[in-house]
Amino acid sequence: MKPTGPIPHGFEAVDGELAAGGVGLAEMEAKAGRTPFFAYSRTLIERRIAHLRASLPDRIKINYAIKANSYAPLLEFVSGLVDGLDIASGGELEMLQQLGIDGTRISFAGPGKRDAELEAAIAAGVTLNLESENEASRALDIAERVGKTPRLAVRVNPDFELKGSGMKMGGGAKPFGVDAERVPALIRTIVDAGCEWRGLHIFTGSQALSADAIVDSQGNILELADRLAREAQVELPKLNMGGGFGIPYFHGDEPLDLDSVGEALDKRLKKLPESLTEADLFVELGRYIVGEAGVYITRIIDRKESHGQTYLVTDGGLHHQLAASGNFGTVVRRNYPVAIANRFGDEPSEEVNVVGCLCTPLDRLADQAFLPRAEVGDLVAVFCAGAYGASASPSAFLGQGPAAEVLI
Repeated sequence: MKPTGPIPHGFEAVDGELAAGGVGLAEMEAKAGRTPFFAYSRTLIERRIAHLRASLPDRIKINYAIKANSYAPLLEFVSGLVDGLDIASGGELEMLQQLGIDGTRISFAGPGKRDAELEAAIAAGVTLNLESENEASRALDIAERVGKTPRLAVRVNPDFELKGSGMKMGGGAKPFGVDAERVPALIRTIVDAGCEWRGLHIFTGSQALSADAIVDSQGNILELADRLAREAQVELPKLNMGGGFGIPYFHGDEPLDLDSVGEALDKRLKKLPESLTEADLFVELGRYIVGEAGVYITRIIDRKESHGQTYLVTDGGLHHQLAASGNFGTVVRRNYPVAIANRFGDEPSEEVNVVGCLCTPLDRLADQAFLPRAEVGDLVAVFCAGAYGASASPSAFLGQGPAAEVLI
């Protein structure tokens, strides 16, 4: 038997079935109209953002990184609860524009921005987090051609990283950002060109569960931002400190102690250097805001035995939940939190493998999991599905197509 991850707080059994935020499984399924589907809870998202506001210093503003989940109704809902939105492509900019979101609330990071993307962002008043001197030069040329003053910030590749993070985005050679020692000269180029100077973006890593590691990283970020501003002889109008706040996916994972992060940051902010006294200070979060608020529901279409093992074959799989299958950066495959959604109050009674419908041995949603007895027609729930599920999985693989999505 292999343990499954912890089911996020906020999901409960109502009349023996899964429910979230007062919405039961039958209502979720009726709204989706078919399986498989993702359901995202408004209530759980609101609670998470309220917890962030309560735990972090009042001065800290929150950006939502839409790459975590760009489902339009969710985007519209979250945009009303946060202070800004971060994008990483022209396609994501179009999503926000279709929702009527003001471009001045948006910042755009990511290497390899095409000229058309730069032009669209400049025209919309989006802040460009520049990833290189060449990108800065192209942005300045485009701005001059279209007659628009660009809003420019610099993404910094720091000399440190977020310890214990699942994905490191800073420290050493990286495709992201400008190496710290070259940043002051680029700042002067931007300011001297008459652009609207929008500050720094320093992102060090993601999916960290250690409060100490995040506190240490935030302290390093504030010190680096001050040093770069002093060397460039500018004040910072904005500092995006990134995020890195992780969520528990696997057995043994402990939730991030957000209160400890907030207390340490509050002490830091009381001793800010002059270069940062007027800066808008942001954390940039995606997974932490929506990850635990989502669940993936897939129907069992076959139950079979092979060499003494039981397989529950579902109509979903890795084409919707690549990360849960263990094929999205994990070295050793471990089980996400899973349950039999329509038998949510039942006691576990058998060891089973939950697999998808794809013709590949990679399509596994749970290995040797201890679950209640399930039959054809029952529904499997895979939790922690609110981030990097639908937005990061190969839904076109084998022509299966995307899952339904609903905001409940």
